[in-house]
Amino acid sequence: MLQDMQWLVDYFGQIPSSHRSAILVGGILFFWIIEGTWPLFGYQYQKWKHAGVNFFFTLTTIFVNFPLAFILVKSSTWAVDNNFGILHIFPNLPYWVQAVAGLLILDLVGAWTAHWIQHQVKVLWRFHIIHHADQHVDTTTANRHHPGESLIRFAFTTLAILISGAPMWIVFLYQSLSVVLSQFNHANIVLPRWLDKFVSLVLVTPNMHHVHHHYVQPFTDSNYGNIFSIWDRTFGTFKTLDQQKIIYGIDTHLKAEENSTVSNLLQIPFQKYRSATAENLGKK
Repeated sequence: MLQDMQWLVDYFGQIPSSHRSAILVGGILFFWIIEGTWPLFGYQYQKWKHAGVNFFFTLTTIFVNFPLAFILVKSSTWAVDNNFGILHIFPNLPYWVQAVAGLLILDLVGAWTAHWIQHQVKVLWRFHIIHHADQHVDTTTANRHHPGESLIRFAFTTLAILISGAPMWIVFLYQSLSVVLSQFNHANIVLPRWLDKFVSLVLVTPNMHHVHHHYVQPFTDSNYGNIFSIWDRTFGTFKTLDQQKIIYGIDTHLKAEENSTVSNLLQIPFQKYRSATAENLGKK
């Protein structure tokens, strides 16, 4: 069955834009229903107003990425035509091996590394604050990215394609899985401990990623993964925290007027930089 994957190659190699949109919208609706039925936190907030802010940034992400998509296609086509990238070191690999290896490389470079660097480089962190400033993390938070961060992530995705040499069917498969897994691990739900312990050995779960959104360091600087949890375990950035002790947001932007209005969120990267307090830097 693993070898009979031509259907997967054909589908994701030519996946219609309508299907990609359906994956985005369908994922949000599915996890929206789940978290409304079995929420981790019973937030006392205006859910639709909160979602409206995050949907605005979802649209800006789409508007940034859509006109630049040809760069991804050109990069992948060039890599395949010139046998450039890790996947071409070993030609004629079975499709399932290509898929697994390609997804791992794309996730490492395009997601984990991009995320880690944004936490290390001040100018990039300024744009990423918008994502962390959300004090009511749910499935809509997954796509809450400043337009500037969308460009940063796009650049790393392009780099990941060139390093991996991934054909477009793997790129589209990766992007589809990335959207759904991001919506899943941001959702306001918690897995049973036994299930989380098993699933999080390979995939990033809500239990794992919620820790990343705790409002103080060192938890903010942990659990960077999007699809695969192995990168945080490998690079020593994996942390755990009792789910009930998590407080969402970022300690430098705790006021509602700063973290829940589109106008201010767009301006944060260009405002005076705020460092985490010494007290919060030392909290564990």
